[in-house]
Amino acid sequence: MSTAVQTTPYGTGSGLLVQPAGPGGLDGIDPKELRDLIAQAGFLLLRGFGADMDAFTALVQNTSTSTTLDPARDFYSEVAQKVDAGFDEVGLHTENGNSPFRSHLAWFFCEKAASSGSQTTVCDGYRVWDALSDQARTAFAAQDIVYSRYVGEPQWRAMAHHLLGRTKPADQIQVSELLALAGQLPGTEITPQDDGGVRYSFRTPAAGPTVFGPRPSFANSILGPSFNYEKPTITFADTTELPAPLLAEVEEVTARLTENLDWQDGDAAVIDNTRVMHGRRAITDPDRTIYNALSYIEAPAA
Repeated sequence: MSTAVQTTPYGTGSGLLVQPAGPGGLDGIDPKELRDLIAQAGFLLLRGFGADMDAFTALVQNTSTSTTLDPARDFYSEVAQKVDAGFDEVGLHTENGNSPFRSHLAWFFCEKAASSGSQTTVCDGYRVWDALSDQARTAFAAQDIVYSRYVGEPQWRAMAHHLLGRTKPADQIQVSELLALAGQLPGTEITPQDDGGVRYSFRTPAAGPTVFGPRPSFANSILGPSFNYEKPTITFADTTELPAPLLAEVEEVTARLTENLDWQDGDAAVIDNTRVMHGRRAITDPDRTIYNALSYIEAPAA
């Protein structure tokens, strides 16, 4: 029997608080119902299910066709990695959004909530795109943006290992296999480096369709962090820098529309990573434990 749920609005946009409407745990939520709610809301905060890591892992696997990862983080279950990005505020971004391997969904599980601060932030790209000036929308619609940076050998090997279904050890994967993966993705160029690392460039719209539909969403990583990696170079496709006034407008609009996920012990959350950016307030209480998972789903039939 699946777990019945009830929803109430969360925040100032379309986000939803999802709570149990009867017996059952997090891992019993109907996957199709959950995907439908994500498509509607953009992000969900799931509370009151008495969740643990096993239930969270099962929920991710039940809802997804496959999982991916941040290659700089360690695994704590089949899907979950511990969130670790220092103590400063983390800017808005989509997970792996400055690479060709952006996931469809980003998941979070709060095993222990901080007593203060440290909230995860969310910002709906639909709302941002609608709130930007005509001039800003014209600038971003006129051409793609390009991210480029160096990635070390251990990181690209870990990513390729996972994308290849963990069918062979990471240290046996050839760079040609990574190039073959990237070759399936438009706008991606990868250049092997003499030290075993790679340098890549990835071209993508700043605002584009989501996994659930064609409506444009301003969901990207131009404001995002690079805690475990070299900071990427971000330009327009014609190699010009993003103008300072344009970035200032993006910062002002996103700050105005950013909302907090105020964690409680046992909470989980799921974010449409193709629509909603997320970040984090500064950590004022380091006694917190939050895990992250990344996954893909089948796009709905047209």
